[in-house]
Amino acid sequence: MYRVLLPVDPDESRAKAAAEAVAALPNAEDDVEVIVLSVFQKRDVQDLDGGRLESEELFAQSEAPESLKNTAKFLEERGIKVAARREHGDPKDVILDIADAEDVDSIVMSGRKRSAVGKVMFGSVTQSVILNSSRPVTIADASE
Repeated sequence: MYRVLLPVDPDESRAKAAAEAVAALPNAEDDVEVIVLSVFQKRDVQDLDGGRLESEELFAQSEAPESLKNTAKFLEERGIKVAARREHGDPKDVILDIADAEDVDSIVMSGRKRSAVGKVMFGSVTQSVILNSSRPVTIADASE
């Protein structure tokens, strides 16, 4: 079984581009297993009274983003085995940690739509994953 980690953010078009890249893998229906991952970014949050909230509290109260649900559904409809996960933390660290812990064969992500010059550089999470992963990273084009 070929195992893929597919991190998604709330952007549906980027999530779909990455899911389409996974679905296009040879024998995806029979030989591919996907972990679709949404990471709620850890950050300092202040409430309206100036008090401090833990982002973990917000994470616990929030629902999974539609991009996570829709990506999992898209892949399942194509007969691909899917596990959906939500995590809290620094996205690049969580992605790399889960890739290692789950011993995935590759990571499939989608870059942001950029100008011709902007395409030279990926976003910071994507770039960090590419530079720090010990596994192959595929970047799906979501520019259409």
